[in-house]
Amino acid sequence: MGRLILLALAVLVLVWLVRRALRARSRRPPPPAELVSCAHCGVLLPRAEARSAPGDEGVQYCSEEHARLGPRRP
Repeated sequence: MGRLILLALAVLVLVWLVRRALRARSRRPPPPAELVSCAHCGVLLPRAEARSAPGDEGVQYCSEEHARLGPRRP
């Protein structure tokens, strides 16, 4: 009888530890998105939302309009 209670207690502790570890893992904030600057107006935006003009690889823009206009000339 004592072994059964000890086994049940061990299972409960194990379940508690696993649930605690999973909860702590889900609370981690997601990694921040990499920001890029629009070559025309300079606004910062996530790389996933940036546009690039055809033939202008590596240069990022915030909108299709700014990609069409190209980089701002000083």
